[in-house]
Amino acid sequence: MTKRKHKKSKTKSHFLTYIAWTLAFVTVILASLAIGYYVGFSDAQAQTKKQLSQKEKKRLALLKKLDEANVKEGTKSVNERLKEVLKNVQNIDATHEYDSDELAKPPVRKKIIATTQKPKLAIILDDVSVRTQVDAIKNLNLPLTMSFLPPSKARPNSARLAKKEPFYMVHLPMEAMSFTKEEPFTLRVDDSQSKISNRIQKVKELFPRVKYINNHTGSKFTSDERAVNKLVYELKKRNIYFVDSRTIADTKVPKVMKNYGLKYVGRDVFLDHHSDKKYVKGQIKEAIRIAKEHGTAIAIGHPHKNTLLAISESKALFKDVELVLIDKVY
Repeated sequence: MTKRKHKKSKTKSHFLTYIAWTLAFVTVILASLAIGYYVGFSDAQAQTKKQLSQKEKKRLALLKKLDEANVKEGTKSVNERLKEVLKNVQNIDATHEYDSDELAKPPVRKKIIATTQKPKLAIILDDVSVRTQVDAIKNLNLPLTMSFLPPSKARPNSARLAKKEPFYMVHLPMEAMSFTKEEPFTLRVDDSQSKISNRIQKVKELFPRVKYINNHTGSKFTSDERAVNKLVYELKKRNIYFVDSRTIADTKVPKVMKNYGLKYVGRDVFLDHHSDKKYVKGQIKEAIRIAKEHGTAIAIGHPHKNTLLAISESKALFKDVELVLIDKVY
């Protein structure tokens, strides 16, 4: 009886030893697999990082080459486009917008307190109406606001051109004290509320995404409070903002905008009242000075040769301001 118990105990001991060795072996195998996986994963991860780094370097190098090529191409393109503009647009001054040599002063605004943000400058280019002008402006590679004249027999495609742009304004003709050449779409002081409403509706149909309108000429219209009131009433209904080109010092737009509880937005500097390139550059410097003093500024010019050349040659000056579209100024 004692021998049987001893034999049974010995058999059980062998069985436990076998299980222990088996578990130890499995543990070693699993540990080896885990270590191998970890080492392999680390190597793969390092290899992947290396490949991604190489790809990123190649991508950045390619982008740099493309940027350099675009700069060279862009410089060449600007000069070529400006020559094309000259074939269709004379390099004249913009005194047709005003009735006297004395320009209306900028709107009165408070000086800003020192801030870390760059002052903002918006440059609006009026009278845009043909493809060569659009191409020349776009090839400057600057955020410039194009303000399109409504279509006419001489400019049948102005609205179509605007629709292709991500952002645009409408340069709406308004009655002046005296005209050298009146535009066909002109709003007049004696126009009824109904007529002005229909005219703005037509503008909205031609330029579906219009959010900003400024006046072409308009010295008589904007100096008449009743006329301005009728216009602002219609624009407010359609969520369109009026930017006063300030073609006359006695503008009633600030008063009417205040009556409607709207912020007044008006031109600070007129770039090309005279067409001389040196004069335009001086006006650009003045616009930058005003932007620095007040935090924002609006300059208005035209797509004429010397104006575009002056803007192109003043790119270094724009480092002191943030050049923006009109919707980013206020």
